[in-house]
Amino acid sequence: MLNKLSTAIVLLLLCCGITTTAQELNCKVSIRHDKIQNVDQQVFIDMERAISTFINTRKWTTDEFSTTEKIECTIMFNLTAKLDGTPDGYSAIMNIQSTRPVYNTGYNSSMVNFIDRDVNFKFNQFSPITFDDNRVSGNDALSDNLSAVLAYYVYTIIGLDYDSYSMNGGNFYFKKAQNIVNNAPENKNVAGWKAVEGTKNRYWLIDQILSPRFAEFHKYWYTMHRLGFDNLYDKPNDARKNILGGISTLQRLNKENPNAILIQFFFNAKSNELINIVSDLPAAERQSYITQLSQTDVSNASKYQNLSKQ
Repeated sequence: MLNKLSTAIVLLLLCCGITTTAQELNCKVSIRHDKIQNVDQQVFIDMERAISTFINTRKWTTDEFSTTEKIECTIMFNLTAKLDGTPDGYSAIMNIQSTRPVYNTGYNSSMVNFIDRDVNFKFNQFSPITFDDNRVSGNDALSDNLSAVLAYYVYTIIGLDYDSYSMNGGNFYFKKAQNIVNNAPENKNVAGWKAVEGTKNRYWLIDQILSPRFAEFHKYWYTMHRLGFDNLYDKPNDARKNILGGISTLQRLNKENPNAILIQFFFNAKSNELINIVSDLPAAERQSYITQLSQTDVSNASKYQNLSKQ
């Protein structure tokens, strides 16, 4: 009788999706390799599988996630070339996206939509991808760079997700991403980790996320999601005010920190959602937001300007 009861309890827990071991991410990984010639196609199948396994089966936090609580994300590697003189070495452009469910709706809000063009790595077809937070770089910088880049973006995705549910809730994970930057692999083929390598790389993104200069960004990020999108169903007017109210803050931060990657990073994910929110306003109330958005997110200015014609 006891055995039957135990079995029934286990089945009930499984059916309800209750688990204490589910990992944090449900990440779909894809590898584009049409530019790579004379390589066994099985390599790319194994690469996709290895990256997916690394991201989706590793425990990235100490928190418990149910299956339905997993963070949805996609990562696409567009392999652009083989590295000269490096067996199994590749150059790639990496597209990282993640979403967050909006309370009381079937809608998922875009959280990350970013392209990293400085991803060089070596893939060992017959070894699993490994990573150690305490020892980011070992003896093989190009192999270590793959796990370092993946872990960096996983921690950034988790941090932004946590930040959207509680004020500064993602700081612990942002610091883990910064630790990767501080201990990143070094090699003539490895880029994206140093301040001197440009203004739009991994170094500057996490530096700005953690900088006191952008403290108000985190306040708006939380307000936009928890008090904005999550309230659209029950309190649409208040929710819109909370979503649109922070645009002036972003405009000021952009003026104080010209060409900040964090502001661009934000609009890469959020511009279409902001357009939809503004378009719901009466035509007479749109112009101030159109002006602010056009001045702050110049690359999408034409999209915002079109709102005045609707």
